[in-house]
Amino acid sequence: MTRYAPVPATDLPSSIFKAYDIRGVVGQTLTEPVVYAIGQALGLFIRQKGLHSCVVGRDGRLSGPVLEQALCDGLLSAGVSVIRIGQVPTPVVYFATHLLETGTGVAITGSHNPPDYNGLKMMVAGTTLSGEAIQGLYRSIASGEALEAAQAAAASGQEEPPTDQSRDCRADYLDRILSDVKLTRPLRVAVDAGNGVAGELGPELIRRLGCEVTELFCEIDGSFPNHHPDPADPHNLQDLIRVVAEKDLDLGLAFDGDGDRLGVVTRKGEVIWPDRQLMLYAQDVLKARPGSEIIFDVKCSRLLGRFIAQHGGRPTMWKTGHSFIKAKLKETGAPLAGEMSGHCFFNDRWYGFDDGLYTAARLLEILSSRDEHPSQVLESLPNSSSTPELQVRTAEGENHQMVEQIARNGVFDSAIDKIFIDGIRVEYADGFGLARASNTTPVVVLRFEADNSQALERIQAEFRQAFARLMPGASLPF
Repeated sequence: MTRYAPVPATDLPSSIFKAYDIRGVVGQTLTEPVVYAIGQALGLFIRQKGLHSCVVGRDGRLSGPVLEQALCDGLLSAGVSVIRIGQVPTPVVYFATHLLETGTGVAITGSHNPPDYNGLKMMVAGTTLSGEAIQGLYRSIASGEALEAAQAAAASGQEEPPTDQSRDCRADYLDRILSDVKLTRPLRVAVDAGNGVAGELGPELIRRLGCEVTELFCEIDGSFPNHHPDPADPHNLQDLIRVVAEKDLDLGLAFDGDGDRLGVVTRKGEVIWPDRQLMLYAQDVLKARPGSEIIFDVKCSRLLGRFIAQHGGRPTMWKTGHSFIKAKLKETGAPLAGEMSGHCFFNDRWYGFDDGLYTAARLLEILSSRDEHPSQVLESLPNSSSTPELQVRTAEGENHQMVEQIARNGVFDSAIDKIFIDGIRVEYADGFGLARASNTTPVVVLRFEADNSQALERIQAEFRQAFARLMPGASLPF
């Protein structure tokens, strides 16, 4: 076991302990000693839950192997056995916690952040850690509690010391999906993994479903030499759009850096954003489970809620953030949930965690069963005039204050309702405007939608006036 110097509280960066995960710059805020200390704190938390083993996987980032070693050493020092499953998409880590019956796992991943970032997504006893639980890890390290507990565990001379073993779960994961998802006919699909970790299993899964696959940037390379692995940014979809058009394929699929989100484009180059994708998934789920609740986040189109209701479902709007959505899914038992960011959670025929590869398989299953061309099915989904996610950059912590001010004192003359689930979503007869504070970066997130461009401009004008009155000098991206 590698030796790591204890991390003094003064050297422990609180900024890496985010709302949904731990994330920082490798070698600066996220160092090997810090990750070792996180392993000790997480190990203590796992032991307090009466558990003794943890699955560990990593994405394709260059820093993954050394951070995996530091984390595993920390867990082992705390008396927790580790099961290493290697370089895999984050959903394979979640799957392995079910397969190996640990309920507990860590994905070492920087998701869609730049190459010099990495982080930890953590699940303990079937619950994704977020918010207060993540802050609890910080306090455990800063107070010395985690280190003291690890030293006590080492001194106790356990009868059964923790084990460090490896297990390859990739074939089990693919076989489980292929036992569930069946296509009516083969499709011709382009897959862009952006050199992220989904580049291995994503194309293999889609080929084994019976499709013809054209690969783009599926070689795993943590330096991301071609484009950033983030399908939420339309700039990162341009190569995929070009190849689908040139080869006249049925559609294009894009995965993010760790494989838990999916992007979709049609042969005409139209991006089918996740809230529109969710309409298709909801329609399919509601055929088998009529009257079910479907959950979506505050950034999604208001057309989605209407679509769910029209197809016999019960729409529920909730907070943005994969851990918040998972918690709501667990609370309600809903069969499906999704976010505008691209996280989709099938709790119907699957396990309820966000999984871009499984979502891709379900999408292809649905499209293969339709008589129309797959791109035609996607392009015919209800749509409206809308903006992508817009951001107002602020000083650290200032974004929450700005949104509170807007929510408390903003004047929106033509609004018919205000929703305060997460920031403020102002509803109009012909659209909506949203302002919420990001929980991961110091920005105010904005999104607008309307029945037409004139209504969109009117709604944006009301938000501009609110910002000008309450936050003069703010640089607005609209």
